[in-house]
Amino acid sequence: MRFLVICLAVLMPLSAVAQDRTNTIQVLDGTGSMWGQIDGTAKLSIAQDVVRDLLGTLPETQELGLTVYGHRARGDCSDIETIVAPGAGTREAIAQAVGGIKPLGKTPMTDAVIAAANALRFTEEKATVVLVSDGVETCNPDPCAAARALEEAGIDFTAHVVGFDVGSDPDALAQMQCIAAETGGQFLTAENATELSSALVTVAAAPAPPAP
Repeated sequence: MRFLVICLAVLMPLSAVAQDRTNTIQVLDGTGSMWGQIDGTAKLSIAQDVVRDLLGTLPETQELGLTVYGHRARGDCSDIETIVAPGAGTREAIAQAVGGIKPLGKTPMTDAVIAAANALRFTEEKATVVLVSDGVETCNPDPCAAARALEEAGIDFTAHVVGFDVGSDPDALAQMQCIAAETGGQFLTAENATELSSALVTVAAAPAPPAP
C-alpha cells in the first residue's frame, strides 16, 4: 500500500541535493498494495523504472541511501530495513535493491521515515528523506506527532512526501501532508508514471526551508 518511503533515501531532492550534498534516503513502500495496477502496470514496476531513471541523473558523489518497508513479512509493523546505507557511489546498489523488492506486508510508513532519519544521523547532520507512499499508515497511531518530534530533534531535517495513486483517501492525504508540513518539506501527488517522475524532480529541486 505505501510504496516508496523510498527511504530510498534514493530520490532525494535530486538537483538540490547535488548542489548542497545533503545526505538523503529514499523510503520505498514495499507493501502488498504496490501490486495494484495503473493502466495495466503494477505500481511497483512503475516505481522501479522511475527510480532507476532518476538515479541515472545523480552524481556518483551524492550521498544516497535506501530504506524499504513491508517487503519481507505479512502483518509485521517492524518490517523496516535500510538496505543501502547512505553514502557516495551507491546508485548501482540502490537500483539493484529496488529491482528485487517483492511487495508483501503492512505499512509502517512513519516508523520507516524515523528509521531513515536515524540512518542519516539527523540529530548531528543535515538530512533529507524522500517518501513515496500509496496508502494510509497502518502501524504508527500519530504520524503528525512523530514528524514534529523529528523536526524538533534534528539539526536540519526535512521529509518530502509524494502520494502515489492515493486518490481522494482523506486519511492518507492528511497523514502525508502533515509529515511534510511538520518538517518543512513538500507534499505532492502522482497518479501515473509521468506524474511520479515529475513530482520527484520537483521535490528534488525544492529549496531548503529557511533557518528557524
